[in-house]
Amino acid sequence: MPKSWLIVILAILYLTYLGRTGFLGPDEPRYASIGREMARSGDWVTPRLDGSGWFEKPPLLYWMTGAATRLRFRDEWAARLPVALVSLAFLVFFFGTIEREFSARVAALATAILATSAGWMAYSFTSLPDLPMSAALDAAVLIALFDTRPGKEMSKPAYAAGALLGLSILAKGFVPVVLIAPVFLIARRKRWRMAVAAIVVAAPWYILCTLRNGHVFWNDFFWKHQVGRFFTSDLQHVQPFWFYLPIVLAGLFPWTPTVLLAAYPKTWRRIWDDERVVFLALWFVFGLVFFSISKNKLPGYVLPLMPALAVILAVAIDRAPAAGSAVVMAVSVLLLILLPVVAAILPAALLTGLRSAYFGVSFNAGPVILVVLAAALTAFFMWSGRTQAAVFVAVVAIAIGVAWFKVGAFPLLDEVVSARAFWRANSGVASGACLDPSVRRMWAYGLNYYAELPLPDCATPQRQSRIAEQNGALVVR
Repeated sequence: MPKSWLIVILAILYLTYLGRTGFLGPDEPRYASIGREMARSGDWVTPRLDGSGWFEKPPLLYWMTGAATRLRFRDEWAARLPVALVSLAFLVFFFGTIEREFSARVAALATAILATSAGWMAYSFTSLPDLPMSAALDAAVLIALFDTRPGKEMSKPAYAAGALLGLSILAKGFVPVVLIAPVFLIARRKRWRMAVAAIVVAAPWYILCTLRNGHVFWNDFFWKHQVGRFFTSDLQHVQPFWFYLPIVLAGLFPWTPTVLLAAYPKTWRRIWDDERVVFLALWFVFGLVFFSISKNKLPGYVLPLMPALAVILAVAIDRAPAAGSAVVMAVSVLLLILLPVVAAILPAALLTGLRSAYFGVSFNAGPVILVVLAAALTAFFMWSGRTQAAVFVAVVAIAIGVAWFKVGAFPLLDEVVSARAFWRANSGVASGACLDPSVRRMWAYGLNYYAELPLPDCATPQRQSRIAEQNGALVVR
Protein backbone atom coordinates (compact mmCIF):
# COMPACT_ATOMS: atom_id res chain seq x y z
CA MET A 1 0.00 0.00 0.00
CA PRO A 2 1.46 3.39 -0.90
CA LYS A 3 2.26 5.38 2.21
CA SER A 4 0.22 8.31 0.89
CA TRP A 5 -2.92 6.19 1.19
CA LEU A 6 -2.05 5.30 4.77
CA ILE A 7 -1.61 8.96 5.70
CA VAL A 8 -4.84 9.96 3.93
CA ILE A 9 -6.82 7.33 5.83
CA LEU A 10 -5.25 8.34 9.12
CA ALA A 11 -5.87 12.04 8.46
CA ILE A 12 -9.57 11.39 7.86
CA LEU A 13 -9.68 9.18 10.95
CA TYR A 14 -7.95 11.70 13.22
CA LEU A 15 -9.48 14.97 12.00
CA THR A 16 -13.18 14.11 12.05
CA TYR A 17 -15.63 14.51 14.92
CA LEU A 18 -13.17 16.47 17.06
CA GLY A 19 -16.01 18.62 18.35
CA ARG A 20 -18.81 16.04 18.42
CA THR A 21 -18.48 15.52 22.15
CA GLY A 22 -17.67 18.13 24.76
CA PHE A 23 -14.63 18.03 26.98
CA LEU A 24 -14.30 14.78 28.92
CA GLY A 25 -12.90 14.30 32.41
CA PRO A 26 -11.45 17.00 34.65
CA ASP A 27 -8.24 17.65 32.70
CA GLU A 28 -9.50 18.54 29.21
CA PRO A 29 -11.67 21.51 30.26
CA ARG A 30 -9.05 22.66 32.75
CA TYR A 31 -6.21 22.70 30.22
CA ALA A 32 -8.46 24.24 27.57
CA SER A 33 -9.41 27.02 30.01
CA ILE A 34 -5.75 27.81 30.64
CA GLY A 35 -4.95 27.91 26.92
CA ARG A 36 -7.94 30.15 26.21
CA GLU A 37 -6.91 32.48 29.02
CA MET A 38 -3.39 32.74 27.58
CA ALA A 39 -4.83 33.74 24.20
CA ARG A 40 -7.09 36.35 25.75
CA SER A 41 -4.62 37.85 28.21
CA GLY A 42 -1.52 37.73 26.01
CA ASP A 43 0.48 36.34 28.94
CA TRP A 44 2.18 33.24 27.50
CA VAL A 45 4.40 32.66 30.53
CA THR A 46 2.21 32.09 33.59
CA PRO A 47 -0.53 29.45 33.20
CA ARG A 48 -3.69 30.64 34.95
CA LEU A 49 -6.88 28.80 35.77
CA ASP A 50 -9.81 31.01 36.77
CA GLY A 51 -7.40 33.89 37.36
CA SER A 52 -4.94 32.04 39.62
CA GLY A 53 -1.56 30.57 38.73
CA TRP A 54 -1.77 26.89 37.83
CA PHE A 55 1.62 25.16 37.75
CA GLU A 56 0.72 21.50 37.38
CA LYS A 57 2.09 21.22 33.83
CA PRO A 58 4.46 23.17 31.55
CA PRO A 59 2.96 25.37 28.82
CA LEU A 60 3.30 23.55 25.48
CA LEU A 61 -0.29 22.29 25.36
CA TYR A 62 -1.57 25.68 26.56
CA TRP A 63 0.42 27.43 23.85
CA MET A 64 -1.04 25.12 21.22
CA THR A 65 -4.59 25.74 22.43
CA GLY A 66 -3.98 29.46 22.74
CA ALA A 67 -2.54 29.68 19.23
CA ALA A 68 -5.54 27.81 17.80
CA THR A 69 -7.85 30.15 19.71
CA ARG A 70 -6.08 33.15 18.20
CA LEU A 71 -6.68 31.55 14.78
CA ARG A 72 -10.40 31.64 15.64
CA PHE A 73 -10.90 27.97 16.36
CA ARG A 74 -13.27 27.50 19.26
CA ASP A 75 -13.66 25.25 22.26
CA GLU A 76 -13.03 21.56 21.47
CA TRP A 77 -11.55 22.28 18.04
CA ALA A 78 -9.11 24.81 19.46
CA ALA A 79 -7.96 22.35 22.11
CA ARG A 80 -8.01 19.06 20.19
CA LEU A 81 -7.02 19.97 16.64
CA PRO A 82 -3.39 20.88 17.52
CA VAL A 83 -2.94 17.56 19.33
CA ALA A 84 -4.35 15.61 16.37
CA LEU A 85 -2.06 17.49 13.97
CA VAL A 86 0.98 16.80 16.16
CA SER A 87 0.07 13.12 16.17
CA LEU A 88 -0.27 13.02 12.39
CA ALA A 89 3.02 14.86 11.91
CA PHE A 90 4.77 12.36 14.16
CA LEU A 91 3.23 9.41 12.31
CA VAL A 92 4.55 10.76 9.00
CA PHE A 93 8.00 11.14 10.57
CA PHE A 94 7.70 7.71 12.20
CA PHE A 95 6.84 6.02 8.90
CA GLY A 96 9.71 7.70 7.07
CA THR A 97 12.24 6.87 9.78
CA ILE A 98 11.26 3.21 10.06
CA GLU A 99 11.10 2.85 6.27
CA ARG A 100 14.62 4.23 5.93
CA GLU A 101 16.01 2.12 8.77
CA PHE A 102 14.14 -1.16 8.17
CA SER A 103 11.84 -1.48 5.14
CA ALA A 104 8.58 -0.21 3.68
CA ARG A 105 6.82 -3.34 4.98
CA VAL A 106 7.97 -2.82 8.55
CA ALA A 107 7.16 0.91 8.34
CA ALA A 108 3.62 0.21 7.15
CA LEU A 109 3.07 -2.40 9.86
CA ALA A 110 4.55 -0.27 12.65
CA THR A 111 2.65 2.85 11.64
CA ALA A 112 -0.61 0.91 11.29
CA ILE A 113 -0.19 -0.73 14.71
CA LEU A 114 0.65 2.54 16.43
CA ALA A 115 -1.79 4.85 14.64
CA THR A 116 -4.83 2.56 14.94
CA SER A 117 -4.19 1.28 18.46
CA ALA A 118 -6.76 2.37 21.03
CA GLY A 119 -4.26 4.11 23.29
CA TRP A 120 -2.59 6.25 20.64
CA MET A 121 -5.90 7.17 18.99
CA ALA A 122 -7.51 8.11 22.31
CA TYR A 123 -4.69 10.46 23.29
CA SER A 124 -4.58 11.90 19.76
CA PHE A 125 -8.20 12.94 20.24
CA THR A 126 -8.10 14.39 23.74
CA SER A 127 -6.53 17.70 24.71
CA LEU A 128 -3.94 16.33 27.13
CA PRO A 129 -0.14 16.83 27.23
CA ASP A 130 0.68 13.11 26.96
CA LEU A 131 0.57 12.97 23.16
CA PRO A 132 2.63 16.12 22.45
CA MET A 133 5.24 14.96 24.99
CA SER A 134 5.33 11.45 23.54
CA ALA A 135 5.59 12.63 19.94
CA ALA A 136 8.47 15.01 20.69
CA LEU A 137 10.32 12.54 22.93
CA ASP A 138 9.91 9.58 20.58
CA ALA A 139 11.07 11.63 17.61
CA ALA A 140 14.16 12.58 19.64
CA VAL A 141 14.76 8.93 20.56
CA LEU A 142 14.47 7.72 16.96
CA ILE A 143 16.81 10.44 15.67
CA ALA A 144 19.36 9.74 18.41
CA LEU A 145 19.15 5.99 17.89
CA PHE A 146 19.32 5.88 14.11
CA ASP A 147 21.00 9.15 13.05
CA THR A 148 23.69 9.79 15.67
CA ARG A 149 25.60 6.52 15.48
CA PRO A 150 29.37 6.44 14.92
CA GLY A 151 30.35 7.04 11.32
CA LYS A 152 27.49 9.41 10.52
CA GLU A 153 27.51 13.20 10.29
CA MET A 154 26.08 14.03 13.67
CA SER A 155 25.68 17.76 14.16
CA LYS A 156 22.26 18.43 12.65
CA PRO A 157 20.55 15.21 13.86
CA ALA A 158 21.93 15.67 17.37
CA TYR A 159 20.72 19.26 17.59
CA ALA A 160 17.33 18.25 16.16
CA ALA A 161 17.01 15.45 18.73
CA GLY A 162 17.93 17.88 21.50
CA ALA A 163 15.42 20.48 20.34
CA LEU A 164 12.67 17.83 20.31
CA LEU A 165 13.73 16.73 23.77
CA GLY A 166 13.37 20.34 24.88
CA LEU A 167 9.84 20.46 23.46
CA SER A 168 8.96 17.28 25.36
CA ILE A 169 10.22 18.92 28.56
CA LEU A 170 7.98 21.89 27.80
CA ALA A 171 5.09 19.46 27.34
CA LYS A 172 5.21 17.54 30.60
CA GLY A 173 8.23 18.33 32.73
CA PHE A 174 11.36 16.36 33.47
CA VAL A 175 10.21 12.77 32.90
CA PRO A 176 11.63 12.90 29.33
CA VAL A 177 15.07 13.57 30.83
CA VAL A 178 14.89 10.22 32.62
CA LEU A 179 13.53 8.38 29.59
CA ILE A 180 16.17 9.77 27.23
CA ALA A 181 19.05 8.70 29.51
CA PRO A 182 19.62 5.24 27.93
CA VAL A 183 19.62 6.82 24.47
CA PHE A 184 22.56 8.99 25.49
CA LEU A 185 24.61 5.79 25.55
CA ILE A 186 24.00 5.50 21.81
CA ALA A 187 24.62 9.16 21.05
CA ARG A 188 28.01 9.08 22.81
CA ARG A 189 29.97 12.25 22.02
CA LYS A 190 26.89 13.87 20.51
CA ARG A 191 25.00 13.78 23.79
CA TRP A 192 26.33 17.23 24.67
CA ARG A 193 24.91 18.71 21.49
CA MET A 194 21.58 17.16 22.36
CA ALA A 195 21.77 18.51 25.91
CA VAL A 196 22.65 22.03 24.74
CA ALA A 197 19.81 22.11 22.22
CA ALA A 198 17.34 20.83 24.84
CA ILE A 199 18.39 23.52 27.30
CA VAL A 200 18.17 26.27 24.69
CA VAL A 201 14.59 25.23 23.83
CA ALA A 202 13.23 24.46 27.30
CA ALA A 203 15.11 26.69 29.73
CA PRO A 204 13.75 30.16 28.77
CA TRP A 205 10.18 29.39 29.89
CA TYR A 206 11.31 27.82 33.16
CA ILE A 207 13.52 30.82 33.90
CA LEU A 208 10.82 33.37 33.02
CA CYS A 209 8.13 31.55 35.00
CA THR A 210 10.44 31.37 38.00
CA LEU A 211 11.27 35.08 37.77
CA ARG A 212 7.59 36.00 37.61
CA ASN A 213 6.23 33.58 40.20
CA GLY A 214 9.15 32.74 42.47
CA HIS A 215 9.28 29.71 44.74
CA VAL A 216 5.52 29.12 44.38
CA PHE A 217 6.11 27.86 40.86
CA TRP A 218 8.90 25.45 41.75
CA ASN A 219 7.21 24.19 44.92
CA ASP A 220 4.02 23.35 43.06
CA PHE A 221 5.41 22.26 39.70
CA PHE A 222 8.63 20.48 40.64
CA TRP A 223 8.31 19.26 44.22
CA LYS A 224 4.60 18.43 44.19
CA HIS A 225 3.88 17.34 40.62
CA GLN A 226 7.26 15.95 39.56
CA VAL A 227 9.05 14.60 42.64
CA GLY A 228 5.96 14.09 44.79
CA ARG A 229 4.06 12.34 42.00
CA PHE A 230 6.80 9.71 41.83
CA PHE A 231 7.55 9.19 45.52
CA THR A 232 4.38 9.99 47.47
CA SER A 233 0.70 9.02 47.41
CA ASP A 234 -0.55 12.58 47.95
CA LEU A 235 -2.07 12.89 44.47
CA GLN A 236 -4.33 9.84 44.98
CA HIS A 237 -3.39 7.98 41.80
CA VAL A 238 -1.71 5.07 43.59
CA GLN A 239 -1.83 1.77 41.69
CA PRO A 240 -0.09 -1.62 42.08
CA PHE A 241 3.29 -2.31 40.48
CA TRP A 242 1.75 -4.47 37.71
CA PHE A 243 -0.78 -1.78 36.72
CA TYR A 244 0.79 -1.01 33.34
CA LEU A 245 0.86 -4.55 31.98
CA PRO A 246 -2.90 -4.68 31.29
CA ILE A 247 -2.83 -1.00 30.32
CA VAL A 248 -0.28 -1.64 27.58
CA LEU A 249 -2.18 -4.68 26.30
CA ALA A 250 -5.47 -2.77 26.30
CA GLY A 251 -3.82 0.24 24.68
CA LEU A 252 -2.71 -1.96 21.78
CA PHE A 253 -6.30 -2.97 20.98
CA PRO A 254 -7.05 -4.39 18.45
CA TRP A 255 -3.40 -5.33 17.84
CA THR A 256 -2.93 -7.03 21.21
CA PRO A 257 -2.54 -10.56 19.70
CA THR A 258 0.60 -9.45 17.85
CA VAL A 259 2.47 -9.52 21.17
CA LEU A 260 2.50 -13.33 20.92
CA LEU A 261 4.74 -13.23 17.86
CA ALA A 262 7.54 -11.43 19.69
CA ALA A 263 7.95 -14.50 21.93
CA TYR A 264 7.26 -17.10 19.24
CA PRO A 265 10.20 -19.59 19.27
CA LYS A 266 10.49 -19.85 15.47
CA THR A 267 10.92 -16.08 15.12
CA TRP A 268 12.96 -15.45 18.28
CA ARG A 269 16.38 -15.40 16.64
CA ARG A 270 15.16 -13.48 13.58
CA ILE A 271 13.89 -10.70 15.83
CA TRP A 272 16.38 -10.52 18.65
CA ASP A 273 19.55 -10.86 16.57
CA ASP A 274 18.85 -7.29 15.43
CA GLU A 275 20.59 -4.90 17.83
CA ARG A 276 18.19 -2.09 16.92
CA VAL A 277 15.21 -4.17 18.06
CA VAL A 278 17.07 -5.24 21.19
CA PHE A 279 17.75 -1.63 22.13
CA LEU A 280 14.12 -0.63 21.56
CA ALA A 281 13.01 -3.56 23.71
CA LEU A 282 15.42 -2.65 26.49
CA TRP A 283 14.31 0.97 26.33
CA PHE A 284 10.67 -0.13 26.51
CA VAL A 285 11.38 -2.30 29.56
CA PHE A 286 13.39 0.52 31.19
CA GLY A 287 10.47 2.94 30.76
CA LEU A 288 7.92 0.37 31.91
CA VAL A 289 9.88 -0.38 35.08
CA PHE A 290 10.41 3.33 35.76
CA PHE A 291 6.70 4.11 35.52
CA SER A 292 5.80 0.98 37.47
CA ILE A 293 8.02 2.01 40.39
CA SER A 294 6.27 5.38 40.61
CA LYS A 295 3.71 5.66 43.39
CA ASN A 296 1.19 7.46 41.19
CA LYS A 297 0.15 5.85 37.92
CA LEU A 298 -2.16 7.00 35.12
CA PRO A 299 -2.70 5.21 31.79
CA GLY A 300 -1.23 8.02 29.68
CA TYR A 301 2.17 7.82 31.37
CA VAL A 302 3.23 4.83 29.22
CA LEU A 303 2.17 6.44 25.93
CA PRO A 304 5.77 7.38 24.95
CA LEU A 305 6.70 3.68 25.07
CA MET A 306 4.13 2.67 22.44
CA PRO A 307 6.09 3.63 19.27
CA ALA A 308 9.02 1.45 20.33
CA LEU A 309 6.65 -1.43 21.00
CA ALA A 310 4.98 -0.89 17.61
CA VAL A 311 8.35 -1.25 15.85
CA ILE A 312 9.16 -4.44 17.76
CA LEU A 313 5.79 -5.97 16.88
CA ALA A 314 6.08 -4.91 13.24
CA VAL A 315 9.49 -6.58 12.96
CA ALA A 316 8.04 -9.69 14.59
CA ILE A 317 5.18 -9.85 12.08
CA ASP A 318 7.51 -9.20 9.16
CA ARG A 319 10.01 -11.90 10.14
CA ALA A 320 7.64 -14.56 11.46
CA PRO A 321 6.49 -17.46 9.29
CA ALA A 322 3.68 -16.44 6.97
CA ALA A 323 1.16 -18.65 8.76
CA GLY A 324 1.85 -17.08 12.15
CA SER A 325 1.68 -13.53 10.80
CA ALA A 326 -1.53 -14.28 8.96
CA VAL A 327 -3.17 -15.70 12.08
CA VAL A 328 -2.30 -12.82 14.43
CA MET A 329 -3.26 -10.19 11.86
CA ALA A 330 -6.59 -11.91 11.25
CA VAL A 331 -7.31 -12.25 14.98
CA SER A 332 -6.47 -8.57 15.48
CA VAL A 333 -9.04 -7.59 12.86
CA LEU A 334 -11.57 -10.01 14.38
CA LEU A 335 -11.29 -8.17 17.70
CA LEU A 336 -13.17 -5.29 16.06
CA ILE A 337 -16.28 -7.34 16.85
CA LEU A 338 -15.83 -6.08 20.45
CA LEU A 339 -16.31 -2.42 19.49
CA PRO A 340 -20.03 -2.45 20.45
CA VAL A 341 -18.99 -3.68 23.90
CA VAL A 342 -16.48 -0.81 24.21
CA ALA A 343 -19.11 1.71 23.08
CA ALA A 344 -21.60 0.34 25.61
CA ILE A 345 -19.31 0.40 28.65
CA LEU A 346 -17.34 3.59 27.94
CA PRO A 347 -19.79 6.21 29.33
CA ALA A 348 -20.20 4.42 32.65
CA ALA A 349 -16.49 3.62 32.80
CA LEU A 350 -15.61 7.32 32.42
CA LEU A 351 -18.18 8.36 35.00
CA THR A 352 -17.80 5.80 37.75
CA GLY A 353 -15.09 3.35 36.74
CA LEU A 354 -14.86 0.15 34.76
CA ARG A 355 -16.19 -2.06 37.56
CA SER A 356 -19.60 -0.39 37.45
CA ALA A 357 -19.90 -0.50 33.64
CA TYR A 358 -22.64 -2.56 32.02
CA PHE A 359 -21.23 -5.26 29.73
CA GLY A 360 -24.46 -6.51 28.17
CA VAL A 361 -24.69 -5.74 24.45
CA SER A 362 -26.22 -7.26 21.34
CA PHE A 363 -24.35 -7.92 18.09
CA ASN A 364 -25.73 -7.33 14.59
CA ALA A 365 -25.00 -10.05 12.07
CA GLY A 366 -24.13 -7.63 9.25
CA PRO A 367 -21.13 -5.88 10.88
CA VAL A 368 -19.89 -9.18 12.30
CA ILE A 369 -19.89 -10.74 8.82
CA LEU A 370 -18.01 -7.75 7.40
CA VAL A 371 -15.38 -8.01 10.14
CA VAL A 372 -14.95 -11.73 9.49
CA LEU A 373 -14.53 -11.07 5.77
CA ALA A 374 -11.95 -8.33 6.45
CA ALA A 375 -10.05 -10.69 8.77
CA ALA A 376 -10.08 -13.45 6.17
CA LEU A 377 -8.87 -11.08 3.45
CA THR A 378 -6.10 -9.79 5.74
CA ALA A 379 -4.99 -13.35 6.48
CA PHE A 380 -5.00 -14.25 2.78
CA PHE A 381 -2.80 -11.31 1.82
CA MET A 382 -0.36 -11.98 4.67
CA TRP A 383 -0.19 -15.68 3.79
CA SER A 384 0.58 -14.86 0.17
CA GLY A 385 3.30 -12.37 1.11
CA ARG A 386 1.42 -9.21 0.17
CA THR A 387 2.03 -7.35 3.42
CA GLN A 388 1.12 -3.92 2.11
CA ALA A 389 -2.27 -5.15 0.90
CA ALA A 390 -2.91 -6.85 4.25
CA VAL A 391 -2.09 -3.64 6.12
CA PHE A 392 -4.39 -1.69 3.82
CA VAL A 393 -7.32 -4.01 4.50
CA ALA A 394 -6.68 -4.01 8.25
CA VAL A 395 -6.37 -0.23 8.47
CA VAL A 396 -9.51 0.33 6.40
CA ALA A 397 -11.44 -2.12 8.58
CA ILE A 398 -10.25 -0.42 11.76
CA ALA A 399 -10.98 3.04 10.34
CA ILE A 400 -14.54 2.01 9.49
CA GLY A 401 -14.93 0.55 12.97
CA VAL A 402 -13.64 3.72 14.61
CA ALA A 403 -15.94 5.85 12.42
CA TRP A 404 -18.89 3.71 13.51
CA PHE A 405 -17.75 4.10 17.12
CA LYS A 406 -17.55 7.88 16.84
CA VAL A 407 -20.98 8.19 15.24
CA GLY A 408 -22.59 5.91 17.82
CA ALA A 409 -20.74 6.66 21.04
CA PHE A 410 -19.79 10.34 20.87
CA PRO A 411 -23.34 11.77 21.09
CA LEU A 412 -23.95 9.64 24.19
CA LEU A 413 -20.66 10.75 25.74
CA ASP A 414 -21.65 14.35 25.07
CA GLU A 415 -25.01 13.80 26.71
CA VAL A 416 -24.04 11.87 29.85
CA VAL A 417 -20.30 12.43 30.46
CA SER A 418 -19.46 15.95 29.26
CA ALA A 419 -20.89 19.07 30.89
CA ARG A 420 -21.42 20.70 27.48
CA ALA A 421 -24.88 19.32 26.68
CA PHE A 422 -26.17 20.25 30.12
CA TRP A 423 -24.80 23.78 29.85
CA ARG A 424 -26.26 24.35 26.39
CA ALA A 425 -29.68 23.19 27.58
CA ASN A 426 -29.66 25.11 30.87
CA SER A 427 -27.29 28.06 30.45
CA GLY A 428 -30.04 30.63 30.97
CA VAL A 429 -30.76 29.36 34.48
CA ALA A 430 -27.38 27.82 35.28
CA SER A 431 -25.40 31.01 34.63
CA GLY A 432 -26.84 32.47 37.82
CA ALA A 433 -26.55 29.29 39.85
CA CYS A 434 -23.99 28.04 42.33
CA LEU A 435 -22.21 24.69 42.38
CA ASP A 436 -23.42 22.21 44.94
CA PRO A 437 -20.70 20.17 46.74
CA SER A 438 -22.20 17.03 45.17
CA VAL A 439 -20.92 18.02 41.70
CA ARG A 440 -17.81 16.01 40.92
CA ARG A 441 -14.73 17.92 39.81
CA MET A 442 -14.77 16.80 36.16
CA TRP A 443 -18.18 18.44 35.74
CA ALA A 444 -17.17 21.46 37.80
CA TYR A 445 -14.21 22.18 35.50
CA GLY A 446 -16.39 21.59 32.44
CA LEU A 447 -19.11 23.94 33.68
CA ASN A 448 -16.55 26.63 34.45
CA TYR A 449 -15.13 26.31 30.94
CA TYR A 450 -18.47 26.60 29.14
CA ALA A 451 -19.64 29.36 31.49
CA GLU A 452 -16.36 31.20 30.73
CA LEU A 453 -16.02 32.10 34.40
CA PRO A 454 -15.76 30.12 37.64
CA LEU A 455 -19.20 29.37 39.04
CA PRO A 456 -19.36 30.08 42.78
CA ASP A 457 -19.85 27.31 45.31
CA CYS A 458 -23.14 27.24 47.16
CA ALA A 459 -21.73 28.89 50.25
CA THR A 460 -22.15 32.12 48.27
CA PRO A 461 -25.25 34.01 49.44
CA GLN A 462 -28.05 35.37 47.28
CA ARG A 463 -28.08 32.52 44.78
CA GLN A 464 -31.59 31.40 43.90
CA SER A 465 -30.66 28.15 42.14
CA ARG A 466 -27.92 25.58 42.34
CA ILE A 467 -26.35 23.02 40.01
CA ALA A 468 -26.24 19.65 41.71
CA GLU A 469 -25.60 16.03 40.86
CA GLN A 470 -28.52 13.65 41.15
CA ASN A 471 -28.50 9.97 40.16
CA GLY A 472 -25.31 10.42 38.18
CA ALA A 473 -26.52 13.44 36.20
CA LEU A 474 -26.41 17.22 36.49
CA VAL A 475 -29.62 19.02 37.49
CA VAL A 476 -30.64 22.61 38.32
CA ARG A 477 -32.55 23.05 41.54
